[in-house]
Amino acid sequence: MAQHNQLGKEGERLAKIYLLNKNHVILEENWRCGKIEVDLISDQGEMIVFTEVKTRSTKEFGNPEEAVDEDKELSMINAADIYLRNLNLDVEVRFDIIAIIMSGKNVEINHIEDAFTANYM
Repeated sequence: MAQHNQLGKEGERLAKIYLLNKNHVILEENWRCGKIEVDLISDQGEMIVFTEVKTRSTKEFGNPEEAVDEDKELSMINAADIYLRNLNLDVEVRFDIIAIIMSGKNVEINHIEDAFTANYM
């Protein structure tokens, strides 16, 4: 596995632990529908949270969350719509980003709650 893939998997593992510690119930990991993927889907009480995890080893090329562009946002919004329809759920939805910098043994986690919205949902 390429080193960047290993870094990403480790970041997703840390993000999952982070959310569990914040009383989220993890519903899905790496949920796919066609070409769309959501890293983590969790239940936080009356809300379903769709989380994109971005992990980097350095801030040299910017903060990890800056890699979540409009296309990724739209992809996550579409994924949420499909997920909720498939399960016939009518709940509030939130879109989060967890940005992780892993440099050696130093880990910095930035949880951006409600990072973007879907006005039609």
